[in-house]
Amino acid sequence: MGKGPGLYPDIGKKARDLLYKDYQSDHKFSLTTYTVNGVSITSSGAKKGELFLADVNTKLINKNITTDVKVDTNSKVFTTITIDEPAPGLKTIFSFVVPDQRSGKVELQYLHEHAGISTSIGLTASPIVNFSGVAGNNTVALGTDISFDTATGNFTKYNAGLSFSTSDLIASVTLNDKADTLTASYYHTVSLLTNTVVGAELSHGFSSNENSLIIGTQHALDPLTTVKGRVNNFGIASALLQHEWRPKSFFTISGEVDTRAIEKSAKVGLALALKP
Repeated sequence: MGKGPGLYPDIGKKARDLLYKDYQSDHKFSLTTYTVNGVSITSSGAKKGELFLADVNTKLINKNITTDVKVDTNSKVFTTITIDEPAPGLKTIFSFVVPDQRSGKVELQYLHEHAGISTSIGLTASPIVNFSGVAGNNTVALGTDISFDTATGNFTKYNAGLSFSTSDLIASVTLNDKADTLTASYYHTVSLLTNTVVGAELSHGFSSNENSLIIGTQHALDPLTTVKGRVNNFGIASALLQHEWRPKSFFTISGEVDTRAIEKSAKVGLALALKP
Protein backbone atom coordinates (compact mmCIF):
# COMPACT_ATOMS: atom_id res chain seq x y z
CA MET A 1 0.00 0.00 0.00
CA GLY A 2 1.06 3.58 -0.51
CA LYS A 3 0.54 6.48 1.84
CA GLY A 4 -2.22 5.80 4.37
CA PRO A 5 -4.27 2.63 4.94
CA GLY A 6 -5.53 2.40 1.35
CA LEU A 7 -8.93 0.98 0.39
CA TYR A 8 -10.66 -2.12 1.77
CA PRO A 9 -9.52 -4.46 -1.06
CA ASP A 10 -5.92 -3.64 -0.08
CA ILE A 11 -6.32 -5.62 3.17
CA GLY A 12 -4.55 -8.94 2.56
CA LYS A 13 -3.88 -8.12 -1.11
CA LYS A 14 -0.13 -8.83 -0.98
CA ALA A 15 -0.74 -12.37 0.31
CA ARG A 16 -3.53 -13.00 -2.22
CA ASP A 17 -1.31 -11.88 -5.11
CA LEU A 18 1.50 -14.16 -3.91
CA LEU A 19 -0.78 -17.19 -3.54
CA TYR A 20 -3.13 -16.79 -6.52
CA LYS A 21 -1.93 -14.26 -9.10
CA ASP A 22 -0.69 -15.66 -12.47
CA TYR A 23 -1.50 -19.29 -11.58
CA GLN A 24 -3.67 -20.80 -14.29
CA SER A 25 -4.43 -23.97 -16.24
CA ASP A 26 -5.58 -22.23 -19.43
CA HIS A 27 -3.75 -20.84 -22.47
CA LYS A 28 -3.81 -17.05 -22.69
CA PHE A 29 -2.41 -14.51 -25.12
CA SER A 30 -2.56 -10.72 -25.17
CA LEU A 31 -1.08 -8.13 -27.52
CA THR A 32 -0.99 -4.40 -26.78
CA THR A 33 -0.40 -1.76 -29.44
CA TYR A 34 -0.40 2.03 -29.34
CA THR A 35 -1.69 4.56 -31.85
CA VAL A 36 0.03 7.84 -32.66
CA ASN A 37 -2.45 9.79 -30.48
CA GLY A 38 -1.72 7.64 -27.40
CA VAL A 39 -4.65 5.19 -27.52
CA SER A 40 -3.69 1.70 -26.34
CA ILE A 41 -5.44 -1.32 -27.87
CA THR A 42 -5.14 -4.72 -26.19
CA SER A 43 -6.38 -7.90 -27.88
CA SER A 44 -6.69 -10.92 -25.59
CA GLY A 45 -7.65 -14.54 -26.06
CA ALA A 46 -8.02 -17.49 -23.69
CA LYS A 47 -8.54 -21.17 -24.45
CA LYS A 48 -10.43 -22.97 -21.70
CA GLY A 49 -10.87 -26.60 -22.68
CA GLU A 50 -12.71 -26.55 -26.00
CA LEU A 51 -13.96 -23.00 -25.43
CA PHE A 52 -12.12 -19.95 -26.80
CA LEU A 53 -12.85 -16.52 -25.33
CA ALA A 54 -11.53 -13.25 -26.70
CA ASP A 55 -11.90 -9.54 -26.13
CA VAL A 56 -10.54 -6.23 -27.39
CA ASN A 57 -9.83 -3.44 -24.92
CA THR A 58 -9.23 0.20 -25.86
CA LYS A 59 -7.83 2.73 -23.37
CA LEU A 60 -7.63 6.49 -23.89
CA ILE A 61 -6.00 8.82 -21.36
CA ASN A 62 -6.76 12.54 -21.73
CA LYS A 63 -5.30 14.61 -18.89
CA ASN A 64 -6.92 13.16 -15.74
CA ILE A 65 -9.70 11.25 -17.55
CA THR A 66 -9.21 7.59 -18.53
CA THR A 67 -11.73 5.83 -20.77
CA ASP A 68 -11.70 2.03 -21.03
CA VAL A 69 -13.90 0.23 -23.55
CA LYS A 70 -13.83 -3.58 -23.83
CA VAL A 71 -15.77 -5.76 -26.27
CA ASP A 72 -15.91 -9.54 -25.70
CA THR A 73 -16.99 -12.52 -27.77
CA ASN A 74 -20.53 -12.31 -26.34
CA SER A 75 -20.94 -8.86 -27.95
CA LYS A 76 -20.99 -7.16 -24.57
CA VAL A 77 -19.42 -3.70 -24.33
CA PHE A 78 -17.85 -2.82 -20.97
CA THR A 79 -17.18 0.88 -20.50
CA THR A 80 -15.37 2.50 -17.57
CA ILE A 81 -14.66 6.23 -17.27
CA THR A 82 -12.30 7.27 -14.47
CA ILE A 83 -11.72 10.87 -13.40
CA ASP A 84 -8.58 11.03 -11.29
CA GLU A 85 -8.43 13.70 -8.59
CA PRO A 86 -11.15 16.19 -9.59
CA ALA A 87 -10.38 17.22 -5.99
CA PRO A 88 -7.34 16.23 -3.88
CA GLY A 89 -7.51 12.55 -2.93
CA LEU A 90 -10.77 11.96 -4.82
CA LYS A 91 -11.42 9.60 -7.74
CA THR A 92 -14.72 9.20 -9.64
CA ILE A 93 -15.52 6.03 -11.61
CA PHE A 94 -18.51 5.59 -13.92
CA SER A 95 -19.09 2.15 -15.45
CA PHE A 96 -21.77 0.35 -17.44
CA VAL A 97 -22.25 -2.70 -19.67
CA VAL A 98 -24.21 -2.71 -22.92
CA PRO A 99 -26.81 -4.19 -23.39
CA ASP A 100 -27.33 -4.72 -19.60
CA GLN A 101 -29.49 -1.78 -18.59
CA ARG A 102 -29.06 -2.47 -14.85
CA SER A 103 -25.25 -2.46 -14.94
CA GLY A 104 -24.66 1.29 -14.65
CA LYS A 105 -22.78 2.31 -11.50
CA VAL A 106 -21.10 5.41 -10.08
CA GLU A 107 -18.28 5.02 -7.56
CA LEU A 108 -16.42 7.62 -5.50
CA GLN A 109 -13.07 6.87 -3.87
CA TYR A 110 -11.32 9.08 -1.38
CA LEU A 111 -7.82 8.48 -0.04
CA HIS A 112 -6.41 10.24 3.02
CA GLU A 113 -3.32 9.56 5.11
CA HIS A 114 -5.57 8.17 7.85
CA ALA A 115 -8.57 6.86 5.90
CA GLY A 116 -9.70 5.28 2.64
CA ILE A 117 -13.36 5.45 1.62
CA SER A 118 -15.20 4.00 -1.36
CA THR A 119 -18.92 4.28 -2.02
CA SER A 120 -20.92 3.24 -5.07
CA ILE A 121 -24.54 3.23 -6.18
CA GLY A 122 -26.25 1.50 -9.06
CA LEU A 123 -28.01 3.65 -11.65
CA THR A 124 -31.41 1.97 -11.32
CA ALA A 125 -34.71 2.79 -9.66
CA SER A 126 -33.89 0.42 -6.76
CA PRO A 127 -30.10 0.34 -6.69
CA ILE A 128 -27.56 -1.63 -4.71
CA VAL A 129 -25.54 0.71 -2.51
CA ASN A 130 -22.05 -0.26 -1.43
CA PHE A 131 -19.84 1.38 1.18
CA SER A 132 -16.36 0.44 2.31
CA GLY A 133 -14.12 2.33 4.65
CA VAL A 134 -10.69 1.85 6.18
CA ALA A 135 -9.19 3.83 9.05
CA GLY A 136 -5.61 3.74 10.27
CA ASN A 137 -2.18 4.38 8.82
CA ASN A 138 0.65 2.53 7.06
CA THR A 139 1.02 0.19 10.06
CA VAL A 140 -2.49 -0.65 11.27
CA ALA A 141 -5.71 -0.55 9.24
CA LEU A 142 -9.25 -1.50 10.27
CA GLY A 143 -12.03 -1.58 7.68
CA THR A 144 -15.50 -2.73 6.68
CA ASP A 145 -17.29 -3.44 3.39
CA ILE A 146 -21.11 -3.35 3.24
CA SER A 147 -23.69 -3.65 0.42
CA PHE A 148 -27.41 -2.90 0.75
CA ASP A 149 -30.10 -3.82 -1.78
CA THR A 150 -32.76 -1.10 -1.72
CA ALA A 151 -35.15 -3.31 -3.73
CA THR A 152 -35.33 -6.03 -1.05
CA GLY A 153 -34.24 -4.03 1.98
CA ASN A 154 -31.53 -6.61 2.75
CA PHE A 155 -27.80 -6.41 3.28
CA THR A 156 -26.21 -8.47 0.50
CA LYS A 157 -22.69 -8.14 1.91
CA TYR A 158 -21.05 -7.25 5.20
CA ASN A 159 -17.36 -7.88 5.68
CA ALA A 160 -14.69 -6.60 8.06
CA GLY A 161 -10.91 -6.70 8.06
CA LEU A 162 -7.83 -5.83 10.10
CA SER A 163 -4.28 -5.44 8.76
CA PHE A 164 -0.90 -4.99 10.45
CA SER A 165 2.14 -4.03 8.37
CA THR A 166 5.85 -3.50 8.98
CA SER A 167 8.71 -3.00 6.54
CA ASP A 168 8.95 -6.75 5.81
CA LEU A 169 5.76 -8.33 7.16
CA ILE A 170 2.02 -7.97 6.52
CA ALA A 171 -0.58 -9.87 8.55
CA SER A 172 -4.33 -9.56 8.11
CA VAL A 173 -7.60 -11.03 9.36
CA THR A 174 -10.89 -10.72 7.47
CA LEU A 175 -14.45 -11.81 8.20
CA ASN A 176 -16.30 -12.37 4.91
CA ASP A 177 -19.38 -14.03 3.38
CA LYS A 178 -21.78 -12.36 5.82
CA ALA A 179 -19.57 -13.28 8.79
CA ASP A 180 -19.46 -16.94 7.72
CA THR A 181 -15.78 -17.15 6.69
CA LEU A 182 -12.80 -16.12 8.81
CA THR A 183 -9.52 -15.74 6.90
CA ALA A 184 -6.05 -14.99 8.25
CA SER A 185 -3.15 -14.26 5.91
CA TYR A 186 0.59 -13.72 6.29
CA TYR A 187 3.13 -12.17 3.90
CA HIS A 188 6.83 -11.94 4.76
CA THR A 189 9.67 -10.52 2.66
CA VAL A 190 12.72 -12.69 3.31
CA SER A 191 15.12 -10.92 0.93
CA LEU A 192 14.65 -7.72 -1.05
CA LEU A 193 17.74 -8.49 -3.12
CA THR A 194 16.28 -11.71 -4.58
CA ASN A 195 12.60 -10.74 -4.10
CA THR A 196 12.18 -13.83 -1.92
CA VAL A 197 8.79 -13.90 -0.20
CA VAL A 198 6.82 -16.46 1.81
CA GLY A 199 3.12 -16.32 2.65
CA ALA A 200 0.15 -18.31 3.86
CA GLU A 201 -3.63 -18.09 4.08
CA LEU A 202 -5.82 -19.99 6.55
CA SER A 203 -9.62 -19.93 6.22
CA HIS A 204 -12.40 -21.37 8.38
CA GLY A 205 -16.03 -21.70 7.29
CA PHE A 206 -18.40 -21.55 10.25
CA SER A 207 -21.45 -23.08 8.52
CA SER A 208 -19.45 -25.87 6.85
CA ASN A 209 -16.96 -26.24 9.74
CA GLU A 210 -14.21 -26.71 7.13
CA ASN A 211 -10.68 -25.35 7.14
CA SER A 212 -8.38 -24.59 4.21
CA LEU A 213 -4.70 -23.74 4.29
CA ILE A 214 -2.46 -22.63 1.44
CA ILE A 215 1.27 -21.86 1.70
CA GLY A 216 3.33 -20.21 -1.03
CA THR A 217 6.65 -18.62 -1.87
CA GLN A 218 8.39 -16.74 -4.66
CA HIS A 219 12.03 -16.13 -5.61
CA ALA A 220 13.75 -14.14 -8.35
CA LEU A 221 16.28 -16.25 -10.23
CA ASP A 222 17.55 -13.07 -11.88
CA PRO A 223 16.16 -9.54 -12.38
CA LEU A 224 13.90 -10.78 -15.21
CA THR A 225 12.87 -14.28 -14.06
CA THR A 226 10.67 -15.21 -11.10
CA VAL A 227 9.57 -18.61 -9.82
CA LYS A 228 6.62 -19.23 -7.51
CA GLY A 229 5.24 -22.28 -5.74
CA ARG A 230 2.30 -23.11 -3.51
CA VAL A 231 0.60 -26.11 -1.87
CA ASN A 232 -2.69 -26.46 -0.02
CA ASN A 233 -4.02 -28.87 2.62
CA PHE A 234 -5.86 -30.85 -0.08
CA GLY A 235 -2.55 -31.90 -1.62
CA ILE A 236 -2.75 -29.65 -4.69
CA ALA A 237 0.73 -28.33 -5.54
CA SER A 238 1.36 -25.62 -8.13
CA ALA A 239 4.41 -23.87 -9.56
CA LEU A 240 5.06 -21.21 -12.15
CA LEU A 241 7.92 -19.52 -13.93
CA GLN A 242 7.57 -15.99 -15.30
CA HIS A 243 10.13 -14.30 -17.53
CA GLU A 244 10.11 -10.66 -18.67
CA TRP A 245 11.84 -11.14 -22.01
CA ARG A 246 11.40 -7.46 -22.91
CA PRO A 247 10.03 -4.49 -20.92
CA LYS A 248 6.42 -5.17 -19.84
CA SER A 249 6.25 -8.33 -21.99
CA PHE A 250 5.92 -11.55 -20.01
CA PHE A 251 5.96 -15.27 -20.70
CA THR A 252 4.44 -17.39 -17.93
CA ILE A 253 4.22 -21.18 -17.64
CA SER A 254 2.45 -22.77 -14.69
CA GLY A 255 1.60 -26.30 -13.65
CA GLU A 256 -0.63 -28.00 -11.09
CA VAL A 257 -0.56 -31.56 -9.78
CA ASP A 258 -2.62 -33.50 -7.24
CA THR A 259 -0.03 -35.10 -4.95
CA ARG A 260 -2.66 -37.52 -3.65
CA ALA A 261 -3.33 -38.81 -7.17
CA ILE A 262 -0.01 -38.67 -9.01
CA GLU A 263 -1.38 -40.95 -11.74
CA LYS A 264 -3.60 -38.09 -12.94
CA SER A 265 -2.21 -35.79 -15.61
CA ALA A 266 -0.80 -32.47 -14.46
CA LYS A 267 -2.53 -29.28 -15.56
CA VAL A 268 -0.33 -26.88 -17.52
CA GLY A 269 -1.10 -23.27 -18.31
CA LEU A 270 0.64 -20.82 -20.64
CA ALA A 271 0.34 -17.04 -20.85
CA LEU A 272 2.03 -14.63 -23.22
CA ALA A 273 1.66 -10.85 -22.87
CA LEU A 274 3.27 -8.68 -25.56
CA LYS A 275 3.76 -4.94 -25.32
CA PRO A 276 5.86 -2.82 -27.69
